[in-house]
Amino acid sequence: MTWKKFNGEVLQQDILEEVNNVILRENEVGNKLKVCIGTDSQVKGLVTDFATVIVFLREKKGAFMFIHQERTRERMSIKRRMLSEVQRSISIAYDLCSMLDKYDIGLEVHADINTNPKFKSNQALHEAMGYILGMGFVFKAKPEAFASSACANKMVQ
Repeated sequence: MTWKKFNGEVLQQDILEEVNNVILRENEVGNKLKVCIGTDSQVKGLVTDFATVIVFLREKKGAFMFIHQERTRERMSIKRRMLSEVQRSISIAYDLCSMLDKYDIGLEVHADINTNPKFKSNQALHEAMGYILGMGFVFKAKPEAFASSACANKMVQ
């Protein structure tokens, strides 16, 4: 699985090692971190692009992120696509959670799902919320889900 920095630079180590290095570096300079994970997707003809981001928030000192992009030709309903986004986010959150717990770093999983029933993505709200909360993660949906609806969104447009 290839992860990149926002500037396009490919991360050279496994994502777990890269995140551990970030935590050590940020702790060393006294920054308190929180991690938000989100995924967004965009259908372009017969192709669906997914972008998953790990956003590192430095308390009162900005943020940065790592990005993983995927492409599929699999056709899916809007509900299935929303739940596929959530599954991608949960997968990386699960991989990172014990490390983040070790360093007492907060973790949120953001779903690019609208809480307003007028929007199509709302069809997946209850399942996504149950999935994320059931895995023991903090759940955020639009408009608070900036990792998916703003950060990941920029990577699939």
